[in-house]
Amino acid sequence: MSERRTAPVKGPAVDLPIALRDRLIQRHGVDVEALEAALSDTPPTSIRLNPTKGFDPGGDKVPWCTTGRYLQRRPSFTFDPLFHAGCYYVQEASSMLLEQALLHSGMLGGRVAALDLCAAPGGKSTHLRSLLHPSSLLVASEPDGLRRAVLQENCWKWGLPNVVIAAGLRPRAVPEPLFDLVLVDAPCSGEGMFRKDPQARQQWSEGLVRQCTMVQQDLVAAAWRLLRPGGIMVYSTCTWEESENEARVCDLMELGAELVPLTLPSGADAIAGYEGAPGLRCYPHRLRGEGFYLAMVRKPGAWHEQGTSRRGLEANEGWRDWLRPTPNGHHGTVSEGIVHVVDGGWSDLVRKVDTALRVVSPGIPVAASKGPEPHPLPALALNNLLRPGAFAEVHVDGEQALRYLRGEALEATGATGFALLRFDGHALGWLKGAGRRWNNHWPAPWRIRSNSPQAERVSWTAIKGDEAP
Repeated sequence: MSERRTAPVKGPAVDLPIALRDRLIQRHGVDVEALEAALSDTPPTSIRLNPTKGFDPGGDKVPWCTTGRYLQRRPSFTFDPLFHAGCYYVQEASSMLLEQALLHSGMLGGRVAALDLCAAPGGKSTHLRSLLHPSSLLVASEPDGLRRAVLQENCWKWGLPNVVIAAGLRPRAVPEPLFDLVLVDAPCSGEGMFRKDPQARQQWSEGLVRQCTMVQQDLVAAAWRLLRPGGIMVYSTCTWEESENEARVCDLMELGAELVPLTLPSGADAIAGYEGAPGLRCYPHRLRGEGFYLAMVRKPGAWHEQGTSRRGLEANEGWRDWLRPTPNGHHGTVSEGIVHVVDGGWSDLVRKVDTALRVVSPGIPVAASKGPEPHPLPALALNNLLRPGAFAEVHVDGEQALRYLRGEALEATGATGFALLRFDGHALGWLKGAGRRWNNHWPAPWRIRSNSPQAERVSWTAIKGDEAP
């Protein structure tokens, strides 16, 4: 059954704060009447596809992101198993501008160590990991525990290897240059989210702008110390404040940073630069997206790829056979009974990272030691580390997949051992056989909690607008 179409409903009228309004007019020449009208309209819905999982529903393309798609309407993503399988990420289109920075960075073809210093909830982390070479390493850092749990879930569902999760900079640590690329999507006053988030409008104040500016100064300074010579820093916010955007980039340029200009593709000409200042600005009245700022700089010095340490797994052949082989082998770190895996070539760097950032997940968690045999963990089911054919498979339809995502057991006959559950060809998670049923191993924090029997299931044909109402 297709989902019903409903006409877009405009939100309440948005009047910008007078001080912000004046700055946008006087310093940036913004048509604030058109901007306020756009902020009062319905936000566009966009998703970014996971290129490794082969899902593409079609739809209008986001001009500045090859995997970005606009949807005609917003479905109930919660009730789409493909969403939980990491086939796509629901992301605001303007923030997908990150792709253009990476295309101009000179870092896409090589083995790169990257850091996302303000990573939750994971939109830019998963995008960054998709853009980098498969052999690269990403450290995604988030100090807030609740937000970090969301970051972990999104990174693990995205299904790419060599992702390390950290809990922020260690107190009093003096970071050494460890990373070839650092992304600072800085906490900000949130003006670019006025349309999507009423709370952003309510909490805005001149004091908040000043507070965010101080936080950003500290983050940029730490990121600069962590960046290797010749490395790239990408700085972004969702605000239009010059003190939070261009001023921070100018600080870096005073330290010797070289601004890397960005040439935009056809169809992205609505993204505006500010004459005489670095970076690009997105305004909702000029493009199908929210407010956003992005700039990129290069640190002085000659860049070269980091060496490999070539350390493989040191123990437990029982789960080594679950993983695809790689040239450098796999390095496993055991913490509290959980085995985390990265490419063996990154083992020494991950150890160094832990001296500067509080690493909480030193790789993809693949196995837990429970009893005489290890148990496969949810992140492995969704990751392309998993060797095809390593486990038996159970294929389910849409209703069975939703039952699984709610944490229910599934009926079986003679079920034994662990099996990989698939929906529409995509891996979701683990089942454990218990004779006449498959016990559910989908993580409790990830389960669908909504009890909405009237919620209509996602129909990608209807969302694209190709199906009659």
